[in-house]
Amino acid sequence: MGYHGWQGDPPGAEDEARRRIVQAAIACIDRAGLAKTNLSHIAAEAGVTRQTVYRYFPGLAEILRAVAHAGAEEFAERMRRHLSAFDSPVEIAVESVVFAVRSLPDEPYLGLLLQAGEADYFTAGTATPPSFSLGARILRDTEADWSAAAGVHTDAELQQLAEILMRLFMSFLQYPSTPPATDDELRGLVRRWIGPALRG
Repeated sequence: MGYHGWQGDPPGAEDEARRRIVQAAIACIDRAGLAKTNLSHIAAEAGVTRQTVYRYFPGLAEILRAVAHAGAEEFAERMRRHLSAFDSPVEIAVESVVFAVRSLPDEPYLGLLLQAGEADYFTAGTATPPSFSLGARILRDTEADWSAAAGVHTDAELQQLAEILMRLFMSFLQYPSTPPATDDELRGLVRRWIGPALRG
């Protein structure tokens, strides 16, 4: 493949090369913060040239998307723990939106695109079938009886609900209210308009 550098240990496949560039980006961000991380730093950390980085990623935003994806499962586990305190489909839906709106901007990796002013990239990376499937899995793992209590009978319907909730919190993240809504105001808004759909 014509690998260059890699600190004397070239990767054996393209996926491995991409993974190592993402690891290098994480190391740079952990050490210096997002504001002081650029493609040159990431390339140096990986032991390659900028041109090699460009072979696998068009730019910094795409690297940040890959970094964010790497943090998705960890964030999902924290959301599961938060939602485990609720058994009502309505309250689980409400709390999933509030938790995401409040937590994502401070996530060490998932919030990077928002911090970088790349909200469109964040939205594009989140509004995908794999993301909606992850959201549905989080909802499925709660104590709610989705079929009896909310009329959600199939995995496809649960994934559709996850999509609606994710698109809702992405909207709040990308276009926050002025002045910012409190947690209780946000709960009230979601409960008022999403709640009736989950009560049959």
